[in-house]
Amino acid sequence: MTDNALNAPCPDHPQCLWQPTNREATAMHQFMAFVNQRHSLALDNYPDLYQWSCTSLSDFWRAVWDFTGIEYSQPPLEIVDETASIATIPSWFVGARFNFAENLLRYNDDRLALVACGEHRLNDEHITRVTYRQLRGLVARAAYALKALGVQDGDRVAGYLPNSVEAVVMMLAATSLGAIWCSTSPDFGTVGVLDRFAQIQPTVLVSVNAIVYNDKVYDHLAKVQAVVAGLPEIKRVILVPFVASHSQDYAAIPRAQAWPDFMATAPSDTAALDALEFAQLPFDHPVYILFSSGTTGLPKCLVHSAGGMLLQHLKEHRIHGNMTREDVLLQYTTTGWMMWNWMVSALALGATVVLYDGSPFKPTPGVLWQLMDQLGVTMFGTSAKYIQSLQAAGYRPKEHHALEKLHSIYSTGSPLKPESFDFVYQHIKADLCLGSITGGTDICSLFAAHNTAIPVYRGEIQCRGLGMAIEAWDAPHQPLYNQSGDLVCTKPFPCMPVYFWNDPDGAKYRAAYFDRYPNTWYHGDFVWINQHTGGIVMLGRSDGTLNPSGVRFGSAELYNIIDGYEEVADSLAVGQKYGDDERVVLFLKMKPNQALDPALVLRIKQQIRAKLSPRHVPAFILAIADIPYTVNGKKVEVIVKKILSNQVVVPSATLANPECLKLYQGIPELQ
Repeated sequence: MTDNALNAPCPDHPQCLWQPTNREATAMHQFMAFVNQRHSLALDNYPDLYQWSCTSLSDFWRAVWDFTGIEYSQPPLEIVDETASIATIPSWFVGARFNFAENLLRYNDDRLALVACGEHRLNDEHITRVTYRQLRGLVARAAYALKALGVQDGDRVAGYLPNSVEAVVMMLAATSLGAIWCSTSPDFGTVGVLDRFAQIQPTVLVSVNAIVYNDKVYDHLAKVQAVVAGLPEIKRVILVPFVASHSQDYAAIPRAQAWPDFMATAPSDTAALDALEFAQLPFDHPVYILFSSGTTGLPKCLVHSAGGMLLQHLKEHRIHGNMTREDVLLQYTTTGWMMWNWMVSALALGATVVLYDGSPFKPTPGVLWQLMDQLGVTMFGTSAKYIQSLQAAGYRPKEHHALEKLHSIYSTGSPLKPESFDFVYQHIKADLCLGSITGGTDICSLFAAHNTAIPVYRGEIQCRGLGMAIEAWDAPHQPLYNQSGDLVCTKPFPCMPVYFWNDPDGAKYRAAYFDRYPNTWYHGDFVWINQHTGGIVMLGRSDGTLNPSGVRFGSAELYNIIDGYEEVADSLAVGQKYGDDERVVLFLKMKPNQALDPALVLRIKQQIRAKLSPRHVPAFILAIADIPYTVNGKKVEVIVKKILSNQVVVPSATLANPECLKLYQGIPELQ
C-alpha cells in the first residue's frame, strides 16, 4: 500500500452534515423517474443514475434536452457518435437549430428577471428591477442597435463591465444575432484586457465611465482609452454611465457612444421591437469566448458552444440544484469569472438573478446577508475565500439575519475546507444544501457538483456531475478510490470547448488536455474520490502538486492543517527542485503582532507528521509578508514555484498583487 493510501486526506466515512427531507420532491428524483419510464429501466439511486449517464451518452443527453424543455426550431438527427474518442472533440446534437438567447428569454411576463444593486445601492430607490418582459424589450433594442452597426454571426462583442443589467442585455443581444460574447471585469488592468481582447479583435466594446469599490469611486475612462488604442478593429465603443455622478465626457475615446444614445438607435415602435428575431444556429455554434488565467503566459481563448453551455447549465441548475421559477439566485461574481456565465443561464428557468457589484464587506461584513433577507434570496453562490474571510472577521450571519428562504449555498474558486463546512452549518444555517462545486473556465461549468437529492458530507463535494465520466488516475487507465490522483474525464461531454481561438490545427487544444493521458481529458486538478460516499475532495492543481521523494500530494492537505493555527493569516505551499528531487517549502503570512518562531515551526511540523505523514513535512517553513492571488481569489502556486527554481517569470495581469512576487526572489535559506 502506498503512502498516499495510508495517509488519505480525509476520512473514508466523513460526518454527514445535511440530508434532504424529501428526495422524491427533487428534480433529480423526477429526472430519474423520467429516464426509467422512457427507457424501461429501474434506476434506484444517484450512483445508478450517474453510472447510466456515463455509459449511455446519447440517451442521457437527449433526456436532459427534453426534460429541461430546450426550445428549438429543428430537432437533432444524432446526439453524438458514441464510438468517437473524447480527443476528437465530437459534434453534439447534429442537425439541431436553436438560439441561446431565445432560451434565456423564453419567458415574457412580469416576473422579476434581474435585480441589480451594489455598494451603497441597497435601498429600494437605488435597486434596479427588471421584469422578463422589460428584459426582452431591452435586448430587442440592443440587438437592433448592434445590427445597425453591422454586427453579424461570428463577430465578437466584448464587455469590460461590472456585474450589471447592461452586461446581461448586451450578452443576450449579441448572442441573439449569432455573435460571440466575451467579457472581463473593470478590476483587470489594461495589459490584462489587451492580452485577451487583442487576440480575438472584437467589433464592439461596451464599458463604463467609473466603478465603485471599497467606498471609493474609480475612474474607468482612462483605462478604456488605453484598451481601445490597442484594438484597431473596433467599430464602436459604448459607454454606460454606471456612476451617474462621475464624468461622462467621452470625447477622448475614439468611436465612443453613450449607452442612452446607442439604445435610442432602435425604433420607439413597440411592435417593431416585439418582432425580435433569434438566429437559428447549430448546437456547436460559438456563444462565449472565455480566457484561461494566463498566470504563466498569454491567456488561452476558449471558445464555448451555445448548446454545450445551455444544456450543461440547465442540467446543473434544474436537475442538480432543483432550481425553479420561484428561486432567487445571488451569485457573487464578476463578469471576468465563469460563474457569471453560469449564473446568467438561470434565466432559462425563469428564476430571478441578483446582480451585485462592489465589495462584499462594505459597509459591513453583513451586506450580502442583509440583501438575502431583503430580496428573499434562495440560492447564494460565492467563493471559498469569502467564507473563510467571514470566519476570519468573526461575522456569524445566523446571529444577525433570518435567511428564511435560503436553501442552497454554492462555494467554488478554491477547495472549501472542512472547517468552512462547519462554519456554514453552525453559523449560517443548519438546514441547507451546501454545494461545494468544481469545474473551471475550461468547461465553463462543473465536473463535480451539488445535488439536492443526496447528503452533504463534511469536506466533500457531493458528487460527480451527471454525464461527466471523471476519475482519479495515477497512470493511464488506472482509476483510484480513496487515494489521490489526477482528475481526468474519459468520455466526451457537450460543454468541451469547440476550439481555441487562433489555434487552426488544434495543437494548443490537444496540448492543454490530451498530452498527459492520450484520448483522455486531463483537467490539471489533483483529487481524491471517496468510494463509500461518492464525494470528491479537491487537493489543488496538478501543476502545483508536491512531490518530495516521489510521493505526490496536494497543497490543500497542508492548508487544512495550517488553518487550525490562529497565529497564521494565510499560507502557500510549493515544491522546489533540489538536485534530482523536490523539497516542500511552506510560506506563512502571519497575523499582525504574531511571529513565526522556532517553537511554532516545530509544533506545525509535528502536527503535519502526526496527521499526514513524515513525507508531508516541509523542508522549510518560512514567514512571508504576502501571498499572491489572482483577481478571482485563487492562490498562485505555480509562479512562485518557478521563481524558486530560478526561472524567468513575467507577472501576469491577472494577479491581484503582483508586487509581492519580489518577496520570493533570492530567499537565502532556499539558495
